[in-house]
Amino acid sequence: MTSTYPRWADDSEPGFVHELCHRLVDNFDVRVVGPHAPGALNQETMDNVEIRRYRYAPVRLQTLVNDGGIVTNLKRQPWKWLLLPGFLLGQLWTTWRQIRRWRPDVVHAHWLIPQGLTAALICLLVRDNPPLLVTSHGTDMNGLRFWPMPGLKRLVIRQAAGATIVSSGMLSAMKGQGLCTDRVAIEPMGADLKTRFTPDNGISRSSHELLFVGRLVEVKGVRFLIAAMPEIIENHPGARLTVAGFGPEERNLRKQAQSLGIRHKVRFIGAVPQKRLPELYRRAAVFVAPFVETSGGHQEGLGLVTIEAIGCGCLAVVSDLPATRDVIEDDAFRFTPASVEGIAKSISKALAMSPDHREHVAKAQRKNVVPRFDWQARAASYGQLLRSLLRSP
Repeated sequence: MTSTYPRWADDSEPGFVHELCHRLVDNFDVRVVGPHAPGALNQETMDNVEIRRYRYAPVRLQTLVNDGGIVTNLKRQPWKWLLLPGFLLGQLWTTWRQIRRWRPDVVHAHWLIPQGLTAALICLLVRDNPPLLVTSHGTDMNGLRFWPMPGLKRLVIRQAAGATIVSSGMLSAMKGQGLCTDRVAIEPMGADLKTRFTPDNGISRSSHELLFVGRLVEVKGVRFLIAAMPEIIENHPGARLTVAGFGPEERNLRKQAQSLGIRHKVRFIGAVPQKRLPELYRRAAVFVAPFVETSGGHQEGLGLVTIEAIGCGCLAVVSDLPATRDVIEDDAFRFTPASVEGIAKSISKALAMSPDHREHVAKAQRKNVVPRFDWQARAASYGQLLRSLLRSP
């Protein structure tokens, strides 16, 4: 069960749930239940994963999920709250019907709200349901703290046979909301660090290109990175920033670059298919993850793009948030979130390194992440967890 899922092959939407699913098909029969979207099929098989998409509104209005995520879309366009009842009912009905017809041995719900809640309600209302594993990816845990959300999250955790979070920093958020952590495992999502996100010595790496990849939403903190660019350019006149992604903040970010007089130094290239991301990571001098915690408490759960960049041999500098500490252990490459001065200082320091020194640091970062975040290890760990639930009474 998921709300974020590729609509088609090579979709620019985040694909980590699908990446996990198709790596489990060697040992499990996997069927995904997710929302329909314009241009997507109602049913299909992708990489041996069966997909069932439910409709929740007229096709052209099915815009609650994509291009920013549910929380962001509701915040930016309040009329989309009208789509929520149909979305929840469609999810509830389709999930119940799949459980009744397909009789799965275990259900894995990604995100506590709404997928985990839907599965928990089915557990309460219907007997003889399969065990439930629920995974929180960050937005649902770190945000959604207004009433009655904490109580609903507690309900989900109580009904689940097992629960996972994608970074150790999320434990404090769980405890702060009164959620039981006794049966919670830290199980990150992963990246293909063996075949896709790998270094390529045949590609010439820039000496001054900065790179950001991700949705252009508040929690990503891109406005602080752009605000730091004038000082970075002053220290390193050749510096330029490539922004790969899309989202509701794009228009404001473009205006910000224009007002700062650095429009020629900031390139917005829009959404990039997954297969093209490695060439961006392999070309950039420094990857920047300027994530922030929003006023509503939202922050990244993990930030897989940082892991992908490191996998391609690109030195990464990141905001000092709980999630990023699981990826970047060296304090020298973390900066205070939302600090324009801190971003400028960290990036300037990285650009001042010799190419050999940057490469040496990047190799050390890669050596640190591969054993922990490569999909082979991640899928094996999730597979073991799913099998353990099947053996539970």
